[in-house]
Amino acid sequence: MGSDREDLLEIAGKKFRSRLIAGTGKWRSMEEMVAGLEASGAEIVTVAIRRLPLDKPDEPNPSTGSGRSLMDYIDWEKYQILPNTAGCRTVDEALFTARLARELTGSGWVKLEVIPDPRYLLPDPIGTLQAAEQLIKEGFTVLPYIHADPILARRLEEAGCATVMPLGSPIGSGRGIFTLEEVQIIVENANVPVVVDAGLGAPSDASLAMELGADAVLVNTAIAQARDPVRMAEAFRLGVEAGRAAFLAGRIPRKELAEASSPLEGVARPQSA
Repeated sequence: MGSDREDLLEIAGKKFRSRLIAGTGKWRSMEEMVAGLEASGAEIVTVAIRRLPLDKPDEPNPSTGSGRSLMDYIDWEKYQILPNTAGCRTVDEALFTARLARELTGSGWVKLEVIPDPRYLLPDPIGTLQAAEQLIKEGFTVLPYIHADPILARRLEEAGCATVMPLGSPIGSGRGIFTLEEVQIIVENANVPVVVDAGLGAPSDASLAMELGADAVLVNTAIAQARDPVRMAEAFRLGVEAGRAAFLAGRIPRKELAEASSPLEGVARPQSA
């Protein structure tokens, strides 16, 4: 395995050492979030634009419990902020939120989410593609959250998306990667980074995604809601690093039968009586 400098994650021309993208939702406190982000080693963090008090910036913010916005706690110089369109159920809502995000952050990066069903939180494939195509026309760098659909992933790549972000299992479920075979197909065919997003529950899930060849993972709930979020953030960092190292090293093929690890040729054997 080469050095970290030789194995960088590149998205839309920007390079990152960390392959763990962290979320900023569901943390118990802003102080815990800041410590968790630091422990994770993440360089890209997602922010739900709809959680920010854009219309009443001087009033107490329910997300932070103070007059400070979530964005006041994040070091803009240290992290690549990735606004997302969480909570948007339609294409129009997603477009509006993405444009608002660019105005607020000065960055055209956006994690695109179009999720019409509040129960299962599965992304709308048609709406996601329509919104992505429009945002790309407007000069956005689009990172779309999708079901693990290889055909949709290819269509989004062809449209000009900077990544594709297939889910492992439903958002916040912690069930791991139920879409293993589909993710593998996407990885094998994609020419843009593949980020496994949603449903990861433990560092082993992140490691598995990286072993498959995914370029990165996005984790929020599994870290923020852990009993010790800061320690879990570090554990996910290590899981991602281990999985990436294993992918680069190349695992042995699976075999139907056992194969001795020590050769039998030349082994001393007792003489027959």
